[in-house]
Amino acid sequence: MIDARFTNVLTKIYRKLEKKAVNWVITGSLGFALQGMPVRPNDIDLQTDKSGAYEIERLFARRLTEPVKIREEKKMRSHFGVLDIDGVRVEIMGDIQKKTETGGWGEPVELDRFKQFVEFSGMRVPVLSLAYEYRAYLALGRIEKALMLKEWLAREDADKENPDK
Repeated sequence: MIDARFTNVLTKIYRKLEKKAVNWVITGSLGFALQGMPVRPNDIDLQTDKSGAYEIERLFARRLTEPVKIREEKKMRSHFGVLDIDGVRVEIMGDIQKKTETGGWGEPVELDRFKQFVEFSGMRVPVLSLAYEYRAYLALGRIEKALMLKEWLAREDADKENPDK
């Protein structure tokens, strides 16, 4: 179940972005919850491309707590910024790249390749597929989240194979 605060903030984000030329998805725990997983989100993660990150920053300028700029971590980098909308932390991540085995940076994630839509509260919300999320968390070494996703996906597959259960 998704807390009303998150529904309200997601609605504000959706309404502002739905008619804009921004390629975006909800990822992380809210994306999991929107796809039926029993998780309680503690923030909202917006994934987009580089231009989308700066457009979201512009659209929500009054809510900005950390301006969008390139942020590099050990295994990932992106154009990263933070919003505060009604007390909910919203992280913006544009053109996420993961570190390759050779130490360089891979190509930015192709959102359209992994984007799916879920119907929620009268909205058609773009999310990243859970199968992609599993592989991404595994590549980042976030094993606990990856295993949680793997178990959920296995359960979903089993339910599809045995619909009488």
